[in-house]
Amino acid sequence: MKIIHSNKADRFKNSKSCFGKNYFLADKDIDGSVIEVGGRYPDKGRVVNLKCKELVYILSGSGKIVVEGKQTSFKKGDMLLIYPKEKYYWQADSVILAVCTPAFDPKQHQEVE
Repeated sequence: MKIIHSNKADRFKNSKSCFGKNYFLADKDIDGSVIEVGGRYPDKGRVVNLKCKELVYILSGSGKIVVEGKQTSFKKGDMLLIYPKEKYYWQADSVILAVCTPAFDPKQHQEVE
């Protein structure tokens, strides 16, 4: 068993509209983050995870995600699965729980276009 207390999570800010806390578990297979998205992320273009699957649960709010050109709306209580190499962007006012497998590595997360 492992626990990461909220006060030990690493705060981050990807842009003016995307910030949160990473709960790095020191486990190469999985980790998680609580992320607030208040607008469009990224500001332009799209992002892609080259290795990670992202399982995303919508804790609050609503919005849309555009994955490979296909727009999908979501709201509190919904769950999304984003596969590796899918290019996407968020337009939301939401708090999400994102679980990555394998564990998130910033080197494999890229902004494109």
